Amino acid sequence: MSETYRQFLRASQLPHVWCPGCGNGTIVKAFLQAVEDLKLEQDRVVVVSGIGCSGRTPFVLDFNTMHTTHGRAVAFATGVKLANQGLHVIVIMGDGDASAIGGNHFIHACRRNIDLTALIFNNGIYGLTGGQLAPTTPTGKRSTTSLAGNIEPPFDIVRLALGAGAGFVARTTSFDHKQMTSLIRRAIQYKGFSVVDIMTSCPTYFGRMNDVAEPYDMVHYLRDTTSPMQDCTCRKSEHSCETDHEHEHAEQLAEELGVELSPTGVFREEARTDYGTLYMRKLEAAVAARNGRGGAS
Repeated sequence: MSETYRQFLRASQLPHVWCPGCGNGTIVKAFLQAVEDLKLEQDRVVVVSGIGCSGRTPFVLDFNTMHTTHGRAVAFATGVKLANQGLHVIVIMGDGDASAIGGNHFIHACRRNIDLTALIFNNGIYGLTGGQLAPTTPTGKRSTTSLAGNIEPPFDIVRLALGAGAGFVARTTSFDHKQMTSLIRRAIQYKGFSVVDIMTSCPTYFGRMNDVAEPYDMVHYLRDTTSPMQDCTCRKSEHSCETDHEHEHAEQLAEELGVELSPTGVFREEARTDYGTLYMRKLEAAVAARNGRGGAS
């Protein structure tokens, strides 16, 4: 392990509890690399999680961390950010955590444009509690509660975030490590509510239920069901993963796997005034008005 990352980890909490082949550790490494690249002050980074496999992330990180209730991570993070706007607040959520029980908190954080970075560990299933059907499970895919295949259309978290008004919206995978690190770095730098939907491996439940149980096969499932939005035929750009895999047959591969091909990259990055800045302006104006009235009396 690089000494660079060791300073960000709680050694007493290692080894972590994630299954062999789980993509969560890869996401954490990309996040730590982004923190190091940006030279963020360790004591000014706050990581807030909900419940689920992704919810174990704060246990291993030596930042200011909070492990909160299911679906409420955004609410806790909002309070932290508004109390101290000088902090870098990162919200770690699973796909069910963010788009099911926490869906209302998520869409209103997008709408308000609160200066938070939401990293969504999207494995398309409820991994911690037994492999049940999630809002993001692709149509036709199996889970422990949809043994004959999911008949519902899945939530597209990117479209959900765009529709709710988030200022920065991106998608990547735990396969595309360079792209993932780059997008997390850009999301942290963005002044406003930023969302990175990270499609990640769950060989234990999603994999076993859908014939991609081996970690190697699960990683390649992510590769073959996504496609970068750059004008290229492979994943060799500076923002993506180094591989010789030709992606010209991506749509055909996705069709064979029975899923819709998901584009990766940045879908929106627009300059908007964040909620905290607007709030402070209102507060300062109210104080000035009060002081003005007091001086005249």
